Amino acid sequence: MELKRGDLVISTDKRLLDVGAIHRFLVEESYWARERSEEQTRTAIENSICFGLYHGGKQIGFARVVSDRATFAYLGDVFVLNDYRGQGLSKWLMQVIVEHPELQGLRRWILATRDAHGLYEQFEFASLRFPERWMEKTAPNAY
Repeated sequence: MELKRGDLVISTDKRLLDVGAIHRFLVEESYWARERSEEQTRTAIENSICFGLYHGGKQIGFARVVSDRATFAYLGDVFVLNDYRGQGLSKWLMQVIVEHPELQGLRRWILATRDAHGLYEQFEFASLRFPERWMEKTAPNAY
């Protein structure tokens, strides 16, 4: 899948992904993946539906969805580089993700965020409806 907006492109073609750039952002600029190894980044990409955001062929954003494509999806590793923020690109990326044909009719989407609630609320994400039903097992250094 590929969508264009001028010289900007969102693609699900994993061959276009700049894994080095994605990994650098995750370990140097994110709060959630600072301790992730490059091997973990590559494995996560291999096992996800990935959305690359490009400007003139340069990777400027990324997101991935882990899903069974029938009932459940986890959205993670969403970012747009600092120089490209404030242009509505995160909203465009999110719109493309939630409208992806393989992710329709799911019973539940989840994500974790420290600071982007406003973005995700625009796409009907909300606090857990029944938090008492959810449990988690996390690594000691999980965000």
